[in-house]
Amino acid sequence: MEAVDAAAGRPGPAGRHRWQFVRTGGVDQVVFRNGEDIARLGELDPKLWVALACPTQGLEFDARTLEMIDTNGDGRIRPPELIAACEWAARELRDPDLLMQGGDTLAVSELTEGSVLAAEARRLLEMLGKGEADALTLEDLTGRSQLLAAMRFNGDGIVTVKTAHDAPTQAAIRHIIDTHGSVADRNGEAGVDRARAEAFYAEVQALRDWQARAVADGPAMPLGARTLDAAQALDAVHDKVEDFFARCRVAAFDIQAVQALNPSPAEYEALSGPAIDASLLKGLPLAAVTPGRTLPLTGNVNPAWSAALARLHREAVVPLLGQAADRLGEDQWQQLKSQLAACREWLRSRPATKLGSPDADEVEAWLEARPAVMALIGEDEGVEAHNLRIVDLERLLRYKRDLLTLLHNFVSFKAFYHREGAIFQAGTLYLDGRSCDLTVHVEDAKKHAMLAGLAKTCLAYCDCTREGQKMGIVAAFTAGDVDFLFVGRNGVFYDRQGRDWDASITKLIENPTSVAQAFFSPYKKFVRMIEEQVAKRAAASEATAQSSLSSMATTITTADQAGTAAVKPGVTPKPAAKVDVGTVAAIGVALGSISAVLVGIFAKFIDLGAWIPIAVAGIVIAISGPSMLIAWLKLRQRSLGPILDASGWAINGRMKVNVRLGASLSKVAHVPARARRYARDPYAERSGLAGAAAAVALVGAVAVLAWRMGWLDAQLPPALQRAPTAAQPVPAPPGA
Repeated sequence: MEAVDAAAGRPGPAGRHRWQFVRTGGVDQVVFRNGEDIARLGELDPKLWVALACPTQGLEFDARTLEMIDTNGDGRIRPPELIAACEWAARELRDPDLLMQGGDTLAVSELTEGSVLAAEARRLLEMLGKGEADALTLEDLTGRSQLLAAMRFNGDGIVTVKTAHDAPTQAAIRHIIDTHGSVADRNGEAGVDRARAEAFYAEVQALRDWQARAVADGPAMPLGARTLDAAQALDAVHDKVEDFFARCRVAAFDIQAVQALNPSPAEYEALSGPAIDASLLKGLPLAAVTPGRTLPLTGNVNPAWSAALARLHREAVVPLLGQAADRLGEDQWQQLKSQLAACREWLRSRPATKLGSPDADEVEAWLEARPAVMALIGEDEGVEAHNLRIVDLERLLRYKRDLLTLLHNFVSFKAFYHREGAIFQAGTLYLDGRSCDLTVHVEDAKKHAMLAGLAKTCLAYCDCTREGQKMGIVAAFTAGDVDFLFVGRNGVFYDRQGRDWDASITKLIENPTSVAQAFFSPYKKFVRMIEEQVAKRAAASEATAQSSLSSMATTITTADQAGTAAVKPGVTPKPAAKVDVGTVAAIGVALGSISAVLVGIFAKFIDLGAWIPIAVAGIVIAISGPSMLIAWLKLRQRSLGPILDASGWAINGRMKVNVRLGASLSKVAHVPARARRYARDPYAERSGLAGAAAAVALVGAVAVLAWRMGWLDAQLPPALQRAPTAAQPVPAPPGA
C-alpha cells in the first residue's frame, strides 16, 4: 500500500487543505492524520469518499450517536450530515485533535472557552458535587436528564396540579384538564401546556365579556338576574306553544278541522302499551285544541310538558304578567315574547365554549388564577434551554468518542481492510470447517441476492435463531472449497456481542473461492457424474435382478400346476428364446476394435518417451484450464460493494476482495503447529484406494515392459505394429 499526498477538494478559508491517501482495495482512501482533517472534511471531494450513504439500522455502532447525526430522521447517514457533525464538534472543542484521541469523558478544559456548553458543563458539575477539574461522563449527562424529568420544573413546558402550590391555581389547572384535556409530562403525569392554557383562558374571557354585556344592557334584563332563567324557560317550550296557538287558529277558521287537529284514536292506541313511549307523548299537542282557547299552564296539560309549562309559569309568566295568570292567551304569549326578546337574543349570542354554565364568580376566580398558571408554564419552559444544552453536551461527548470510528467506516474503509472489525460486519459464522468474518445483516434474502450476486463471491444466506429471536445474515466464503455447502447445512453464528446463534443455510450463490479449488473442480464433477451413473446402473440392475428372482420364485411355486394346465384351443405356445449367434459375434468384433484403438492410443503415448510429462501436463491443462481461467477472472472481479449496496449502503467505489484478503476473511481449520497427531487411524478402511492404485501401477509397469520388449507386436494387427528402427535391421526374407 503506497501513501500519496494530494490537495483534493475545494479551497478553504486558509487555502487548499493537503490530504493524504493510501491505496487499499483497489481505490484511494483518505487517511485521517489529525483533527484538522476531520474539521475540514467538507473540503474533500465526495468522489473520493468510499461510501456516500449508509443506514442507521443493522450496524455494529452506537444507535444514539447515529440518531444524533441523522438530523432529518430519515434513517440514513449522508455526507452533508456527517460533515455538519464534524464541523460542529471541531468548533465546540478547544482542540480538534481530541476527536482523534476519543474517550468517553468530557472536561471543561476541553471545551471552547466562553461557550454556552462550557458554562452548562460547569453548572452540571456544580449540581453533581464535582469540581471544575473533574470530567463529565455519559452517565452524568443521561442521568441528569432523568433527574430533571423528576423535578418540579423539568423543561417540558407542562405543569401539573402538583406543580402549583396554592389552591386557586390548582383548581384552575384541574379545570383546564377537565375541559380541554391533558398531556403527559416527563414523569407521565397529566398536565397542561401553554396551548391548552391559552385556549382555556380565551374561552373564559369570551364568556366573561358576554356576561358583562348583559349586565350593562338594562332593558334586556327586565327581571334583573332572573331574566336569564325566564328566557331559558320560554325557549324550552317556545316551539310547542307556537304549535298550540297555530292549531287553535286553524280550528277557529273551520270547526270541522278540530277533530283532525287533535290526536286520533290510533295515536292514543299507540300509547296503550305496557309502558308509555315518552317520545310519542311529547309529540302530542300541549292541550286539547278548540277555537280561541287559551293555554292552561297547570292542570289538564300534556304530561310530557307539564314540568316545562310549570317552569314557564313560575319563572316568566308570574313575574311579568302577575300572580293570577295561570292561563296564557295568545296576546299574553306575544307580550311575554316581546319582553324577553332582547334577553333571548343575548342568549343566542353566547360564545360556544367547553366551560359549561359557570356563574360569574367562577369565571372571575379562573381569571384571577391566570397569571399564576402562565407564570408556572413560562418558568418550566425556561428550564428547556438547559436541557437542550445538556443534550448538546451528550452529543459532543458521543462525537468525541465515536466520530473517528464512523469516518473509518464511511469516508474510508480502514476498519475493514485493517481487520479491525467494520461496523457492517455482524459477527463470525462457523460452518463446514471454517470461520467466515465477512457477515452482514439481511432483512430480505431474496431481494438482497438480486444485487449481491454481482459481487462474484460465494455467498451463503442463513437464518439465525436464538431464544425465540430470529435474524438473517449473509456470509461470504472466500477460502476453501464449496463442495459441501448446500441448503440446509447447519452451523453456529457468533454476533459481535459474543452471543451464539443457530444458523442454517437457506440460499446459496456459488462462485469460485480460489484458482486451486477451480483446478480440481472438473475432476470432482467427473467423479460425481461417474458415481451418479454407476448408482443409476446399479439401481436398474438391482430392479432387474429382483424382477428375475420374483419370476423364478413364481415359476418354482407353480411348477406342479404347469404340467396339468391345459393348453387352450387355438392358442399357439410361445417358443423359448434363442441366442442370436450373429449378435454375439458383432459384440465381440466391437469389443476387439475398441481394444485395438485403446492399445494404439497407449502405444502412441508410450512412443512420446521423454515428452510424456509434457503430454500429461497438456491433458491436465486442457481439462482444468477453462475452469481455472473462469475462476481467475471472477476472483479479479470479486468485490465488497454489491454486498453492501444490497444492504442499503451507497458504495462509491469498487472495494476489491483479492485472494490474500479473502484468505483472512474465511479461515480454514488447521491443526496447530505444536500439536501432536497420531497418524494411524484405527477406523481406516483396510482395502481402499491404495490397493487399487498399486494394482493399476503394477499392470501399467508390466504393459510398458511388454511393449518395450516387443512381446505385443505379434498380437497386434499389421497396421498397429511398430516400424523397425535404425538400431533394429529389417530381417531378410526367407531364401535371400
